[in-house]
Amino acid sequence: MSKGRTYQVKEVARIAGVSVRALHHYDELGLLTPSGRTEAGYRLYGDDDLLRLQQILIGRELGMSLEEIKRSLDDPRFDRRAALEKQRKEIATRADRAAAMLRAIDAALAALANDGGKVMKDMSKEEITTLFDGFDPSLYEDEVKERWGKTDAYRESARRTSQYTKADWEQYNAESHAIMTDAAQLFRSGSPAEGDEAMAVAERHRLSIDRWFYPCGPEMHAALADMYEADARFGESIDKYAPGLTAWWSSAIRANARGSSSGAL
Repeated sequence: MSKGRTYQVKEVARIAGVSVRALHHYDELGLLTPSGRTEAGYRLYGDDDLLRLQQILIGRELGMSLEEIKRSLDDPRFDRRAALEKQRKEIATRADRAAAMLRAIDAALAALANDGGKVMKDMSKEEITTLFDGFDPSLYEDEVKERWGKTDAYRESARRTSQYTKADWEQYNAESHAIMTDAAQLFRSGSPAEGDEAMAVAERHRLSIDRWFYPCGPEMHAALADMYEADARFGESIDKYAPGLTAWWSSAIRANARGSSSGAL
């Protein structure tokens, strides 16, 4: 063990905010073996050990298993600086998204009355857009993969969204909001879901998904329409634009898919 300050297990537990039992467990797994021991056999941790412990805790925060963390840290190619830079970028992205979600919640609270949580005023376009800040539509893509087996689409979506910045998500949210606002206006006006105008908006939606997430052909788009009706979470989000919009919107998507498949579009 190199010279420098050392820490006993209780000190490390206090500094890192973990339990002594957890540190013992990490030692038993070979995940964090202290660099030295006292003459009495007590564990002694050095600065390098603390940095390794930080990597363990960061990995856990990012959803990695202990086995995955150990493989990563024990890999001869492991570069601590590169790992920290990558982790910082990912956590900063999560922090931006969390801040955006807080703004979204504040916007919803501002629009509600104190008694019963009913909307007390019409929201502006900007306020409605803010309601969905920070929410990542790709979170549901694993359900698409499981239900329809579109593994290539899932991987492609994960690849694309992992590179998106806050500005990218703001652009997507604005685009999505414009599409759904137009759909809601057609719905309110009594326009048929199978009509040309409705199908044109549905096609914009399909192309938006295709551009932002994964290749979305007519068949995939129609399958998403089924999920919008089957999953209450999607229905709640869509119906915020207009009560009852979900069923009409799903019908418009299916009509557009049929037209695309038949070569009508």
